[in-house]
Parts: sequence; structure tokens; C-alpha cells
Amino acid sequence: MRILVAEDDAPLAEFLHQRLQQEQFAVQLAANGSEAQRLVSDQSYDLVILDIDFPGANGLDVLREIRAKKPDLPILIVTAANLVEERVRGLDAGADDYVAKPFAFAELAARIRAVLRRGSRPAHAVLKVDDLEIDRVTHAVHRGGQAIELSPKEFALLEFLMRQAGQPVTRSAIVEQVWKLSLDTMTNVVDVYINYLRRKVDSGHDRPLIRTIRGVGYQIGGGNGAGS
Repeated sequence: MRILVAEDDAPLAEFLHQRLQQEQFAVQLAANGSEAQRLVSDQSYDLVILDIDFPGANGLDVLREIRAKKPDLPILIVTAANLVEERVRGLDAGADDYVAKPFAFAELAARIRAVLRRGSRPAHAVLKVDDLEIDRVTHAVHRGGQAIELSPKEFALLEFLMRQAGQPVTRSAIVEQVWKLSLDTMTNVVDVYINYLRRKVDSGHDRPLIRTIRGVGYQIGGGNGAGS
């Protein structure tokens, strides 16, 4: 799942970047409110963590602008405000939840999971391709009702393929999105992990879901293009 972290405190932003990646989230950073607004307009995210205490900017206005552009986008605000009234204003401006500084990362992670689990946005949490289903919050994977155990990297790879279901993706794109690298020499590692997934997801089923698209890369679901 993709998270945008809008935080002007560089050490805190980098800490959140590293810890959220350890939780298997794809993370992008924004250093100020205007950059956050631009990224939300141009890209797709599953959740925004927004510090509303940007210096020289009205964080609530940034929150309202993001909410106006993406009404269904979950937003968790971070604030140093100790007054209940300030937190209420943030929630009234469109935030789904808040965490007050200083905070423990465990609390932030729990609030992220709670926001993503909420029933108003189930389509963002569960992906399905035929009889294969993954829960992007709990990381549960099932095919034909049977649970499948995946490693964190296997899950990240499967999630990326399913987000692009029916469309071929290149090995380079997989390296960039799953391994967060831009090294062509990593593409052989992609092939190894695809084989791991095939053994766990397709083995024992009459209909394989993961396909090789010759000259391109891999695809899950769909039946177009030359492949196997």
C-alpha cells in the first residue's frame, strides 16, 4: 500500500520512511504542504500522513484542499497541538484520525491499520483476481478459500502484480516498486521470486494466474498478449 508522508521535520520524516517500509508500505515523502497537494493530485495513494503544523502555512487549508481533490483518500493528521479544540478542527476539516506529537511508532502504526480497515473503504484493502484474494492491511492471502503463507517480499511482489491486474509489468518496474532499486542487474532476482510465487499461488490449481509475457515481463490475470 502506498503512503504519502507530508512532514517538514527531516529526521522525523526519514524515521517514518524507514519504519513504514519495514511494515511493507511503499512510502513517499513531501517536505511541505504545497508539495503534498501536488503529489496527491498527480499520483495515487492509499493513505496520507499529514503534519498540519507546517511553518508559514495553514495545515488545515492543505488538509481541506487534499480532501476536496480526493474525497475518499484516508488522511491521518499529525499535530503538536495539545488543545482538544485544535484536534477537533483537524477532524472537522476532513481528517480520518490524528496522532499527537510526541508519539510512539506503535500507536501510529495501529492508527494507520485502523483507518485502512474501516468499512467505508473496503475496496482499497482487498484485491481479488479470480479466486485469489489478498488483504493489503492484514497481509492475509487466500486462493480458493485456502490460506497461503508468503514472505514479506513475496507479498509485496504479489500485491504489486495484483494492483496492475490484467496488465503486463516489466521486470525493471518490479525492481523499482518492490525492491525500491533501479538496478537492471536485479531482474534475475525478480524471476526467482516469480517462481516462488508460482509454486505457492498456482501449484495444484488447474488455472495458473501468473503469466510470463514474452519480451515484457509478467502479468497476473487477464488473457491478452503472448505469454505462458
